[in-house]
Amino acid sequence: MEFSEVVRRRRMVRHYSDQPLAPEVIERVLSNALRAPSAGFSQGWAFLALTEPEDRARFWPFIPTRVEQTPTMQDAPLVVIPLAHKLAYLERYAEPDKGWEDRAESRWPAPYWHIDTGMAALLMLLTAVDEGLGACFFGIMPENLDGVRAEFGVPSDYHPIGAITVGYRAPDLPDQPARIAERRRGAAEVIHRGQWGTH
Repeated sequence: MEFSEVVRRRRMVRHYSDQPLAPEVIERVLSNALRAPSAGFSQGWAFLALTEPEDRARFWPFIPTRVEQTPTMQDAPLVVIPLAHKLAYLERYAEPDKGWEDRAESRWPAPYWHIDTGMAALLMLLTAVDEGLGACFFGIMPENLDGVRAEFGVPSDYHPIGAITVGYRAPDLPDQPARIAERRRGAAEVIHRGQWGTH
């Protein structure tokens, strides 16, 4: 599939069939995440992949809104929890070639550990489309983060930025609501050329 078509077809899919994924497809989705850029090549991320039904069943109680509103999300045969590791960045930038020996978080203009992990998540979403699959990124509410960490043994210094479902789209997948297309902001609205307000 041409890359432009992958980008065009990407959408958040919330309805899946229970058709299993081939192991090599799962590995491509996961391994492509490792190609994401990261500040200082810190690679401050990790990915918890839930491929077994019993593991996915342990996850869904922490996402009650999704279970209630879109129960067929639970049919997705792959759930990935991308985890940001801030300490990897603070330690990498304390090395001699960077020199931020105080490891001060205030030096960072933005939390790149979250940004880079988000870019890795996007690569998984795009890989899913390229494989003919659907995928969805969604949040984990703050009050459930510690529960997810405890349930799956995630160290406290790894922060789940959300979760991703991947699977085959349900055959009766609803059409995208017209309001989505209506709300999509155009290039002239968000791209400023040379000066703010110049389109």
